[in-house]
Amino acid sequence: MGQSGQVCQGRCMAEDQQSSQISDTVPALRRAVRILDLVAGSPRDLTAAELTRFLDLPKSSAHGLLAVMTELDLLARSADGTLRIGPHSLRWANGFLSHLDIVSTFNDHLAQRHDLDPYTVTLTVREGGEVVYIGCRNSAQPLGHTFRIGMRLPAPFTATGKILLSDLGPGELRMLFSQFPQPLTSRSVAGLSQLEEELALTRARGYSIDDGQIREGMLCIGAAICDYSGAASAGIAISLIRSEASDQKIAYLGEELRTTANALSEKLGYRSQKD
Repeated sequence: MGQSGQVCQGRCMAEDQQSSQISDTVPALRRAVRILDLVAGSPRDLTAAELTRFLDLPKSSAHGLLAVMTELDLLARSADGTLRIGPHSLRWANGFLSHLDIVSTFNDHLAQRHDLDPYTVTLTVREGGEVVYIGCRNSAQPLGHTFRIGMRLPAPFTATGKILLSDLGPGELRMLFSQFPQPLTSRSVAGLSQLEEELALTRARGYSIDDGQIREGMLCIGAAICDYSGAASAGIAISLIRSEASDQKIAYLGEELRTTANALSEKLGYRSQKD
């Protein structure tokens, strides 16, 4: 067999092995979810033998699967050997519920703020060096850019990203952006040093400004929503056409947005120091 044939054979064997690993992993994942569903819905803690019997699991694989789930804190084992939902599952639940509370509060608040109707209003959380849009109300005014729930954008270029990044220290920023994202427009912040300058201005005025950094001709203003501990957990922004944004209007909307963000923060459990 020639060298090319050996390479092909080796590649095929590797692909078969990878396919086999995936096919082995998927049933294990499905079994793990079935186990969690059963344990969560049971009125009492169950033993490993009961879980194996109720779900008709192969004994050989059930033992190893339960051991790994316990090791990962997906399950917790009591002194009598029974199993219950572990703390890792609660972390996922808390993360989901915290976002759900923020989105619900955001939507309820906007329904009462008709003065913000002319503007597109968005809600994001930061995941690493990006922001993820979890709430959005697009205005009837065309911006040339449509925000969508689930959309991701580089945090350094967005108003909400800037306000959330302003909560981080220099060391955290350097670690986060060891590779700076490619600019989206000619106005996008060019690098870490320039970003740090913008963040200093953001901290000083209490709100952030994206002036054409994700789309030229569009201006966005951002403010931070804080959780009960005072940490910036989400960002809210309003967007408008740049030609309609005078310096006075930007300053006015920035303060209005800070007031809105503070109101949302208080509804989510945050209390300012003056309280």
